[in-house]
Amino acid sequence: MTKKTFQSVGEIKILNQVLDLTRESILLHKGQSLIRMKTDITGNLVASRHVNRRSVAVRLVVSCCAVLLIAMAVLLAGAKSSEAGYASIILDADTGEVLRSRNADTRNYPASLTKMMTLYMLFEQLDAGRMQLSDKLAASKRAAGQPASKLGLKRGTKITVQQAIMALATKSANDVATVIAEGISGTEWEFAVAMTKRARELGMKRTRFKNASGLPNRKQLSSARDMGVLAMAILRDFPHYYDYFSAKSFRYNEKTYRTHNNLLNSYPGMDGMKTGYIRASGFNLVASAVRNGRRIIAVVFGGRTAKSRDQHMVKLLDLGFERVAQRDQRAGVKQFAVLNSRKVPLPVFKPVFTETRVAKAVHRPPIRRGEAGQWAIQVGAYQTVSAAETALRAVSTRLPDLLSHASAALTPIELKRGDILYRARFLGLLKGEANEACASLKAVTMPCAVVPNPDFRLADHSS
Repeated sequence: MTKKTFQSVGEIKILNQVLDLTRESILLHKGQSLIRMKTDITGNLVASRHVNRRSVAVRLVVSCCAVLLIAMAVLLAGAKSSEAGYASIILDADTGEVLRSRNADTRNYPASLTKMMTLYMLFEQLDAGRMQLSDKLAASKRAAGQPASKLGLKRGTKITVQQAIMALATKSANDVATVIAEGISGTEWEFAVAMTKRARELGMKRTRFKNASGLPNRKQLSSARDMGVLAMAILRDFPHYYDYFSAKSFRYNEKTYRTHNNLLNSYPGMDGMKTGYIRASGFNLVASAVRNGRRIIAVVFGGRTAKSRDQHMVKLLDLGFERVAQRDQRAGVKQFAVLNSRKVPLPVFKPVFTETRVAKAVHRPPIRRGEAGQWAIQVGAYQTVSAAETALRAVSTRLPDLLSHASAALTPIELKRGDILYRARFLGLLKGEANEACASLKAVTMPCAVVPNPDFRLADHSS
């Protein structure tokens, strides 16, 4: 019993040892499993973190690329919207014929060409007697706050109408443009509405004004053709104010301002009109020039620089004169007068009758050298010689004293379709005589327009 018991006890000890080893093995296995699990979890976390980092990095790169693409699109769109569109047109100022055009009806920003319309509105006020050149206009707070180019008027400063005209024509002063607008309409906004309405009446179909100066406004638009129409309207309706566009300098408050129109000093025959620039428009220019008794108007929008714009304008004017000369040569047109002036030409074609014969028909002597004035009146343009001659006789009968020393003239003008009109004019008047004559004729609803006739010399009609 005792031996068996010891054996049992020994077996029990061995069994306990085995159990202990088994327990330790199990515990060790569990520990290794736990360690492995922890390692796996940690690895997964690290791997996940790397994956997340890569994902975040990719997302950041994609986001940055998207932002860059959007920024580039915006910049390109902005550049496109503010990039000036090129446009040009060349006109025969006497007939209105288009000699060449490129994108002439494309709407662009007129910039300071706007001031031509502002001056047109002011000239209407002057001729209507609602303003005088000596009248004074006061600068408002809004006018004084306009950006350059400007005279730097202070609030309350007064400037005469004549000074205001010169400031717009030469310095292109934005503050003065606002002064004029407020002086005529009370507010610049109301003036812009009136400008647009008048522009449409003149035939400027693609023009809208929002201010009097041409400062940036995305809704203020015009076209090369419309600006050509405006230039012709100024020459036709206000030749007596055209000299302002020829001014090369302007003195105000003991300071001299030079014109922005550099071609006035360099292009032969160039005598006006107006430059314009804002960043969105590029460098614009409306120009008028006379050569061999013929007048050309040219308009450029969207020049890259002032210099390149001027160079291009020279080419356009040269081309215009060349095409007019070729057309006249084909038509067998001869000039009957030489105009040694930079001003608006009068007759440029040889009349159906010589001036002496027409003048005799209406019992008026021809101009005698030394007695001729520098102005003329046009009393209509007619489809037949007899109708024009009848108009000359009617005017001569109505105004015998005023026209006693004038010379009557018929001038044929060939229109674009080949039709011919005959202009009826009295030449060699003084300015006061011309104005008085037109006022008298308009009072009885007879047509009349005052036009300049400087340095006029009758041609030799024997050839």
